[in-house]
Amino acid sequence: MIYYLVKVLLTAAIIILVTEVSKRDTLLGGLIASLPIISYLAFIWLYVETGNSVRIAQLSTQIFWLVIPSLVFFIALPLLIKFNINFIISMLVSTVLMLGAYGITVNLLKIFPILSGGDNG
Repeated sequence: MIYYLVKVLLTAAIIILVTEVSKRDTLLGGLIASLPIISYLAFIWLYVETGNSVRIAQLSTQIFWLVIPSLVFFIALPLLIKFNINFIISMLVSTVLMLGAYGITVNLLKIFPILSGGDNG
């Protein structure tokens, strides 16, 4: 139980760190947020819990391919805001576009399993 509490608190602390730093310096906040901290922690926790480095390699490969559709969000959001679209609407539209890109990517990963390291589930 303590182990899970540590995992939750550490993850929450990272999110709080990013938001607090971003209030003062968006470039530094962006740098921290762009680091694969969550992936890094997930790899460590997965290894501690399973000892399965092959599974970690598969997860790492799948994360790589799934970062690509997430970029749609980071392209769409600032463009929509730049065109004076309301923040909430910009967030919603960017999210829908990103989810569509995820759908396309996941289907491509199912069609071409080589892209995902041969493990889709």
